[in-house]
Amino acid sequence: METLIRGADAVLTMDDAMSELSGVDVLIRDGVVMSVGPGLTTTGTVLDATGCVVTPGLVNTHHHLYQTLTRAVPGGQDALLFGWLQTLYPIWARFGPDEMRTSALVGLSELALSGCTLSSDHLYLYPNGARLEDTIEAAAEVGLRFHPTRGSMSIGESDGGLPPDSLVETEAAILEDCIRVIDDFHDPSEGAMVRVGIAPCSPFSVSRELMRDAALLARDKGVMLHTHLAENDEDIAYSEARFGMRPGQYAEELGWTGDDVWHAHCVKLDSSEIDLFARTRTGVAHCPCSNCRLGSGIAPVRQMRDAGVKVGLGVDGSASNDAGNLVAEARQAMLLQRVAGGADKMSAREALRIATRGGAEVLGRDDCGQIAPGKRADIAVWDVTGVESAGSWDPAALLLAGPTRVRDLLVEGRAVVREGQMVTVDLPQVIERQNRLARVLMD
Repeated sequence: METLIRGADAVLTMDDAMSELSGVDVLIRDGVVMSVGPGLTTTGTVLDATGCVVTPGLVNTHHHLYQTLTRAVPGGQDALLFGWLQTLYPIWARFGPDEMRTSALVGLSELALSGCTLSSDHLYLYPNGARLEDTIEAAAEVGLRFHPTRGSMSIGESDGGLPPDSLVETEAAILEDCIRVIDDFHDPSEGAMVRVGIAPCSPFSVSRELMRDAALLARDKGVMLHTHLAENDEDIAYSEARFGMRPGQYAEELGWTGDDVWHAHCVKLDSSEIDLFARTRTGVAHCPCSNCRLGSGIAPVRQMRDAGVKVGLGVDGSASNDAGNLVAEARQAMLLQRVAGGADKMSAREALRIATRGGAEVLGRDDCGQIAPGKRADIAVWDVTGVESAGSWDPAALLLAGPTRVRDLLVEGRAVVREGQMVTVDLPQVIERQNRLARVLMD
């Protein structure tokens, strides 16, 4: 199968040279970029990109897809992290497979419409028969490349933890199911549509032993590790009181640093922890909108990037964002670094690189995140002829003047969005079901 993206105003390749090309074509064959240049031809499908900016698909490195069913919940709208969790846990405890799958369909479609082609997901609770494959099946239907992580919680309220006891699992059962989903779904090959990770929810919801055992299992299976870390001041205080050390030290002690690890948030990393992550090639999923919504603070992304830490973007769950628009997340990341350090601290192009190639690097996907020969054909086409970009002198500075909705989206060379509409799922029908499920939860 061959597709030619013809005549783009600009192609932002995100290759090693950060090449920006104008008036060129992109030839795709069997899910792979074959060539980028002027005057290319094909006997296959032609996608006219006149008046458009073409970028690699955006990469989402942290999400909780199940949370799209609990946006803007009263009682959690103005709470800090721990209070917000305590409000929402009892609601999430009523979920089942249908809620998980429908919520994932909505969340993944929302991501696709914002230009995302590859998303991770952190699912750490499994009430009423829910399983990780509820989300894997949803991703296959939507057509996005997917990196689900088998999350977990093992310390409930009766043992001093935050979640209700009904939402925690035994650690033996957690490890057993991690093995099951890796064996059943993880694909380590280049171009894989599904890779699976292991992701205990946080250092305050599982034991020291499970954190260590998860790291050992992940290395044995050759999969990546993910968790929340250093999200806010409460998080730091808990780590120092419970473990006698900062979160970065705790992670290092338990084997949770390295090229196969990425941590979400990291708002409160200090300089020694940033140096540790840079030295060990540990990745960070930066979630600026959620960090703002929960009052957690501004992550030191400029310092991380300058030190050489791998940084990608995450929309986080839609109960704490409350949106799942990844290009809007990239703009927010850029603006927050400017607020924190000055207008020259992050350019629109650097933020877009973090949202594309940066995320791919965090997820260990050197086959994604670039438009270059041999890379996967995960591509976003942005129409810059509309009102958002009218009068823009530099449409390639996409995060300054929009748009925030993609015109066309290809994943593995296959259309997921065409002319601004989902083509893989009946989105109005999915939305109707989502709202019906939400009303049941409210009642």
